[in-house]
Amino acid sequence: MSAKAISEQTGKELLYKYICTSAALHNRFKYARVGCDTDWERLTQEHPWLLAERLVVKPDQLIKRRGKLGLVGIDLDLTGVKEWLKSHLMKETVGKAKGLLKNFLIEPFVAHKQEEEFYVCIFATREGDHVLFHHEGGVDVGDVDAKAQRLLVGVDQKLESSALKSHLLSHVPDHKREVLASFLVGLFNFYEDLYFTYLEINPLVVTEDCVYVLDMAAKIDATADYVCKAKWGDVEFPPPFGREAYPEEAYIADLDAKSGASLKLTLINPSGRIWTMVAGGGASVVYSDTICDLGGVNELANYGEYSGAPSEQQTYDYAKTILSLMTREKHKDGKVLIIGGSIANFTNVAATFKGIVHAIKDYQGPLKEHEVTIFVRRGGPNYQEGLRVMGEVGKTTGIPIHVFGTETHMTAIVGMALGHRPIPNQPPVAAHTANFLLNSSTSVSTPATTRTASFSESSPPSEVTPAKKSKPGVPPGSFSLCCSPTSSSLFPLFDLVFSFSIHTAKATTLFSRHTKAIIWGMQTRAVQGMLDFDYVCSRDEPSVAAMVYPFTGDHKQKFYWGHKEILLPVYKNMGDAMKKHPEVDVLISFASLRSAFDSTMETMQYPQVKRAAFGNSSASKKPLTVGHGVFHSEQVGGIKPGCFKIGNTGGMLDNILASKLYRPGSVAYVSRSGGMSNELNNIISLTTDGVYEGVAIGGDRYPGSTFMDHVLRYQDTPGVKMIVVLGEIGGTEEYKICQGIKEGRITKPVVCWCIGTCATMFSSEVQFGHAGACANQASETAVAKNQALREAGAFVPKSFDELGDVIKTVYDDLVAKGIIVPAQEVPPPTVPMDYSWARELGLIRKPASFMTSICDERGQELIYAGMPITEVFKEEMGLGGVLGLLWFQRRLPRYACQFIEMCLMVTADHGPAVSGAHNTIVCARAGKDLISSLTSGLLTIGDRFGGALDAAAKQFSKAFDSGLLPMEFVNKMKKDGKLIMGIGHRVKSINNPDMRVQILKDFVKQHFPSTQLLDYALDVEKITTSKKPNLILNVDGLIGVSFVDLLRTCGGFTRDEADEFVEIGALNGIFVLGRSMGFIGHYLDQKRLKQGLYRHPWDDISYVLPEHMSM
Repeated sequence: MSAKAISEQTGKELLYKYICTSAALHNRFKYARVGCDTDWERLTQEHPWLLAERLVVKPDQLIKRRGKLGLVGIDLDLTGVKEWLKSHLMKETVGKAKGLLKNFLIEPFVAHKQEEEFYVCIFATREGDHVLFHHEGGVDVGDVDAKAQRLLVGVDQKLESSALKSHLLSHVPDHKREVLASFLVGLFNFYEDLYFTYLEINPLVVTEDCVYVLDMAAKIDATADYVCKAKWGDVEFPPPFGREAYPEEAYIADLDAKSGASLKLTLINPSGRIWTMVAGGGASVVYSDTICDLGGVNELANYGEYSGAPSEQQTYDYAKTILSLMTREKHKDGKVLIIGGSIANFTNVAATFKGIVHAIKDYQGPLKEHEVTIFVRRGGPNYQEGLRVMGEVGKTTGIPIHVFGTETHMTAIVGMALGHRPIPNQPPVAAHTANFLLNSSTSVSTPATTRTASFSESSPPSEVTPAKKSKPGVPPGSFSLCCSPTSSSLFPLFDLVFSFSIHTAKATTLFSRHTKAIIWGMQTRAVQGMLDFDYVCSRDEPSVAAMVYPFTGDHKQKFYWGHKEILLPVYKNMGDAMKKHPEVDVLISFASLRSAFDSTMETMQYPQVKRAAFGNSSASKKPLTVGHGVFHSEQVGGIKPGCFKIGNTGGMLDNILASKLYRPGSVAYVSRSGGMSNELNNIISLTTDGVYEGVAIGGDRYPGSTFMDHVLRYQDTPGVKMIVVLGEIGGTEEYKICQGIKEGRITKPVVCWCIGTCATMFSSEVQFGHAGACANQASETAVAKNQALREAGAFVPKSFDELGDVIKTVYDDLVAKGIIVPAQEVPPPTVPMDYSWARELGLIRKPASFMTSICDERGQELIYAGMPITEVFKEEMGLGGVLGLLWFQRRLPRYACQFIEMCLMVTADHGPAVSGAHNTIVCARAGKDLISSLTSGLLTIGDRFGGALDAAAKQFSKAFDSGLLPMEFVNKMKKDGKLIMGIGHRVKSINNPDMRVQILKDFVKQHFPSTQLLDYALDVEKITTSKKPNLILNVDGLIGVSFVDLLRTCGGFTRDEADEFVEIGALNGIFVLGRSMGFIGHYLDQKRLKQGLYRHPWDDISYVLPEHMSM
């Protein structure tokens, strides 16, 4: 769920339009918006009530406590409103946030008594929707959390009038209770139907018989756009007060909307010297935190992130936008650009860096002029090549670029950039991606499974350990659910992981070495990643038993299991898959957001499924209710080293091996961010004996499972010796960990850090990359939660920069106490690199099967012979220009493009009697389809019909180039017994000229720089027509010789190139392309006329049979 604030005007417009209530709601649609450019005369014509009623005026810019700040003009006439606006419009207001007052709302003034004011608020939580009501409203309502009556409406439940009256309206006068109850029920239904996440009315005025909505604040679930678009319309989401809306932000938002990747940009201080370009939602928050922690809050220019495998072009567009912004004004101390990120799951880092490198090269001048220093830290697939390329561009451009990989702590570059730590001259170099895939062992056999237990134990414990009886970790009948951060991508992670405990005994583990899964969706890359993980974990069998794909029939799909190929069954029907694979207890679904609900409900029908992961990004996070509990849509990551991993969790094989995820360690973690879970894998592998289990519950406001669900599992799992929690701003789940530690339910060491500490330092609200990364109250801030955790006894670092150090300190202490006994490493089996990935890394080369030089569809837009399709339309090149690019790889002169288009027009058709049209018609009347009928007509084109263009061009060119006089050429052809191609017509003659020829000839004479071959052909025509009037230069001949003149004299071709195009048949292509239009026309004509099967009449056939011969 992504809760985004809307303006008061938008909220009221939706309310007045869609609320259903029997209460008399007055002043519907009575509001007028004003700003600097308001035409008051027109405004009063559209809203005549402005002249007749007393008015209220107030800013509509998401400003809290407007009344307290004196920003509401009350009981004014229109003249008074104008006077009031003179002292407020475009004035700077200083509260917590400082900004200009630009947009105001005028409404009718409602005279009322204080006791007629009420307060109502509805907001969403993980458990359901809370309705807050207080019988006293208005400016001085005070602490509503403490005062208001509260009613929780569970997910998929309705607000009943009786419950509302008894729980909320006990202090309301009897004569108003019914009216209020009717309005509040209607308000709640409206809130649910239009996917609001927050709706506050203060005050709500209820007189004897009327209801007035005076002031309103609201947020809606922006991800429900595909559900509510018809009702919402084009909703605008204004920026928080104090932060201007910049066109660059809108540009990136538009790129984001058009992309499967995630691209975000928020400008905080465009004059600042510290700029960021960070990959990943969680990582972007961590970098902002560290910058602020190190004293850079006043110089931080932007917040943003890119993730989900953006293309090179998308990354270039994003990077150039940031580089353009940061090079607009100079800073006395120069500027720094931090290109950071955690370890990617499947994004080819080198590919995304190409876009950034391209942008740096384009802006190298301004970057050097503004004294910009760039710091890069990244990990993930092919990151070594990405860092090498980034380092090279620094050397070639002279821009100081410092690059670091996974050997460097993620945020260490921030300290370097801000001068708090030295920049190493020779940073450690990690092994190349390819080197991770082959270990030092010469054996290719699977090693003994000595890594199945915790890495610190000598013997494997029981997979399932009962929780403490007195204080159960996961109560029976509940479910465990994990989600990871939202990020649109080609291969998403997953929405939810459930443990359907209602079917099984209480368990502390999500997965075991024997877990079997069915994959819903044709996600072959994710499946292969799971199989490779299984293999290096020395599992006996693959964890994927089958796949379900409803869009094809049952078949087998080929995958690799280590060095050999295997076949996995693919079923059209989930029921068949479940029936044939009773051992399966996990389902991983890649269903799209529109089919996720149906596939989820179908999954719930099979009791054998104990856990499920549902993968869809961008779905509305409105909870769905099913028989076993409530779950929300959000992406997930989960991995149990040595046992099982979900989809792309943990990244590609090189990261699995580098982070030692092929065998369990002693540290279990739970993270909000899925992208940051890879970073945790890396930190834990560098500072401890490795990960025992890792779960990312997701950055959504209400993830399917909570931190406490997993922390309690880890507490009750003997193999887990210490716990790491990575929380973030927003929500209050971390306080349950505090309570668990204080009560003694959690006794194992807990290292915890909540990201988002920078939020309290910003003057205006910033929505971070995760939907839930926003504090609605002081207790939800990262600072408050970190302090509470520290006081409760958790190990809390001073910043994320020190998280690894704290983890190492706690781990070393456990080792010293003998609680953890590090075991000897056992090398994993070798796994060959896939051919496609090896080629992408540049490790191998292979000759291509095809070569093309005219078109490239791989980038963000189609390219014709080097020209983007947008430029083709911008230059208005037309069909002739496109043909020039695709056929001749040239941008032809305008007259040449026009000539080509004229040739296509004059050759488009020549009636139904010619052989090609005749064949097309016969086929169409035989019931054949368009393609078959067109092909039938095209197959008749040759030397006798339509194929004379090439032949005419070759004959006339050869004669002209040989120096033959026209008469000599005619005599030679006659002597050789050959026809002169392009000469002669069945109907037209010197006395009945072909107007097509005349039109083309006039154009060529007027526009071509030289017409030597055409003049030669016309001289030949004079000789042939003197013998017979119909031996004219026909349209084929004229086009043929004119095209030779064009190719030879337009300046775009050498003589050899011009001759080559004639030789390879380019000119006949003109006739084929043009006449195809006519053939299609004949096909459509016959179908439109509904002509039946054609049979040739007998009287038009001469039957010539041999006479009967008798012996």
